[in-house]
Amino acid sequence: MDKIVVYIHGKGGNSGEAIHYKSLFSECDVIGLDYTAQFPWEAKEEFPLLFNSICKNYKSVEIVANSIGAFFAIHSLSNQQIENAYFISPIVNMERLITNMIHWADVTEDELKEKKEIQTTFGETLSWDYLCYVRENPITWTIPTHILYGEKDDLTSYETISKFAKQINATLTVLENGEHWFHTEEQMKFLDDWIKQSAR
Repeated sequence: MDKIVVYIHGKGGNSGEAIHYKSLFSECDVIGLDYTAQFPWEAKEEFPLLFNSICKNYKSVEIVANSIGAFFAIHSLSNQQIENAYFISPIVNMERLITNMIHWADVTEDELKEKKEIQTTFGETLSWDYLCYVRENPITWTIPTHILYGEKDDLTSYETISKFAKQINATLTVLENGEHWFHTEEQMKFLDDWIKQSAR
């Protein structure tokens, strides 16, 4: 085959999730990106190397990226020859998400600046370096993109995702009552149908 789809998992996921997408892209090889990056500056180093080693023998490349995987892809693969991108619940405004989490944790930016890192009760570690990085490295993404978003996504507001979709000229599909994590049978069927329609 001369076509490949690279799947980029979200937090807590793994490259093996790519198997789900094989039947949706039957005329393509489908391979999961087995990465270790946890920050965008790490992804900027790691993703292009992995991507080039996987895709070097293919004429056509598409990506499916989930949640923070989409955020890492935006930061690290914007210069790659990618025909289409399919983003599922993408994190598209990390500055907004971090400032929201600072608010949820009931701390201030000044406290975070002083301590550098703060552990939260909801399982995330707030990082001053991370906040500074996303402020200093705005997103540039010109690859044709389709976005799937759950109406009740608790990490990204509709206003934020809608603004991003308009900014990059992407299609935006919203699942009514959908969550950030697509995992129920009904949600996965919606996801599969969305990919089939978008990939036409």
